[in-house]
This record gives sequence, C-alpha cells and structure tokens, in this order.
Amino acid sequence: MAALRGLPFCMEPGLTVALTPPALDRDRFTSVTAVSGVRDGSALVFFAGIASIKDAEKIKGCHVLARRADLDLPEGSFAFEELIGRDVVDAAAGPLGRIAEVMESPAHDIWVVRGPAGEVLVPVVDELVGEIPEAGAIAVSLPSGLIGGEDA
Repeated sequence: MAALRGLPFCMEPGLTVALTPPALDRDRFTSVTAVSGVRDGSALVFFAGIASIKDAEKIKGCHVLARRADLDLPEGSFAFEELIGRDVVDAAAGPLGRIAEVMESPAHDIWVVRGPAGEVLVPVVDELVGEIPEAGAIAVSLPSGLIGGEDA
C-alpha cells in the first residue's frame, strides 16, 4: 500500500486508521476521535488509545493509513499515483503522452507528461484541464507555447 499524495485532508472523527510501522505495545488499528485546527493540509488529530504525550511520542514518525473506501472524498479527487500512467490528449495537438510525474507547487499541481511531443509540463488549472474522467485519456487545452517541438 502506497501513500496517496495529492488528496485533500480527509481525517474525521470515527475514521478507522492503521498506524505503521506497527508496534508491540499498542494496537495497530485505532480510530480518529477528534480533529482540530485544520489548515493547509495539517491538523491536530486525536486517536483512540493515545491519551498522553508519552503515548503520542510512541507514534511519532508513524504513517497513518486508511482505506480509500472509508474516506469521504470530494468528487473528482485523485491521488497522484492514480494519475501516473494516464494518457493526456490536447484539443489541438492530439496525444501528448502519459503522466510520468506530478509535481506540487504552491499555486497548483503540475503534470509532467512524456510522449511524442517530448516532456510537456501541464499546469493543473481549470482553464487548461477539464473534468478528469475515472478512466481513459484526460483532455487538456494547452496554449501552443507549452508544447515542445512546435514552431512558435
């Protein structure tokens, strides 16, 4: 199971999670009891069975895993790993290639698409990327200056 970067903060009370790596002196599975101070993808999260600072120090550095089916995600939310390998087709230039990487920036994500046009950096903004389907190619409408190999 891989971490799914790119999803919005989605911890809420009642969510069952696994703390990894597991430890001998605590349960591997616990549940979220409270969440406060959600801001910029971070928050103060309280877990069942973690009642003191000493308990909290024992889970320092742990990853918190949840089943995707248990998450209440906004429609159209995709983890980066779900996008990698997807085909990208430009309205004017046609097939651009496949998403090889997703870079995070303060303003928006950027898809690194590799294919016949070389490496194309696609800013993931509403003006360029339409609705992302569950499967199949992703349609984009890029200005010609973003696509390599074209005469400007």
